[in-house]
Amino acid sequence: MSSTKYVFVTGGVTSSLGKGIIAASLAKLLQARGYKTTIQKLDPYINVDPGTLNPYEHGECYVTDDGAETDLDLGHYERFLNVKTSQANNVTTGRIYQSVIEKERRGEFLGKTVQVIPHITNEIKERIQLLGKTGEYDIIITEIGGTVGDIESLPYIESVRQLKWELGDNNAIVVHLTLVPFLSAAGELKTKPTQHSVKTLMESGIQADILVCRTEHELSNEIKEKLALFCNVKREAVIQSIDASTIYDVPIMMQEEGLDTVALKKLGLPDTTPPDLTQWNEFLERHKNPKSEVTIGLIGKYVELQDSYKSILESFIHAGAINEVKVNVQSIHSEYITNANFEQKMKGLDGILVAPGFG
Repeated sequence: MSSTKYVFVTGGVTSSLGKGIIAASLAKLLQARGYKTTIQKLDPYINVDPGTLNPYEHGECYVTDDGAETDLDLGHYERFLNVKTSQANNVTTGRIYQSVIEKERRGEFLGKTVQVIPHITNEIKERIQLLGKTGEYDIIITEIGGTVGDIESLPYIESVRQLKWELGDNNAIVVHLTLVPFLSAAGELKTKPTQHSVKTLMESGIQADILVCRTEHELSNEIKEKLALFCNVKREAVIQSIDASTIYDVPIMMQEEGLDTVALKKLGLPDTTPPDLTQWNEFLERHKNPKSEVTIGLIGKYVELQDSYKSILESFIHAGAINEVKVNVQSIHSEYITNANFEQKMKGLDGILVAPGFG
């Protein structure tokens, strides 16, 4: 029996549903209950790391304490948990294949034909369990990038299927994040995309244990029961994730929906200590009720995409909350600043921040 429990977060229907925020929110709730938790991200692209990716393609590159260039979701993990991440917390398909090919060149496979199964999947499983084998964590949450059904994600999904089987009952669960769209013409929420997404996951041999449903409107009990029936999950395991005013509301919303309670039950862990979210709620209170405002100009090269400077924007939120100040950020494209218009561009600003990369 494994001493470390694993939670895998997959996504369906469409991208950008917020798997990273759901993973971080669940981790926060488990941490607030006293469980030592960390999160890792598996990215299906063939780049070795995001360091060479255009920020317009993939948002910012988050650099960890050990110098690793990683996915921007690792920034969310650190901000939610206040636990440092490292190279071990981010794996890409490029790095997986690079490692396997290097092993083949060294003769480690003894001349065997190198294949996706078992060689690539074994490498993925090894990376997934790297943090768990340190003995530092009770629960490892693994976010699988991409959308179920993507050809790039198949080796990761297969690795999760194998790990669930190898680790045994109550040691690994799958949280599937999906979309329940609202059709304004019909005036109703539609469950069919979610049903198809779960079916696609099942075709790969994985049954979702918990269903988290992104929605713009409240899910009725009738819809939740329908999703439970057709997606083969328990009624209490159908979790609503409605649009929030800030990502920092999501842990509170997930607690109200019982996500942490259901996860602990399925992992066979005690659910006796309620989460202590005192500090989190204090932060939210300060963030939502500022006593004053400031306007900061953010000068950068990629300001058209908010995710390009995600950590900077989030740091303003945190610094503002501590000081009970609302920070309004005004984006200024560096290429459009000249000697002639500089004073006009800076007008009305209380301060400026020049984004990194202008040496």
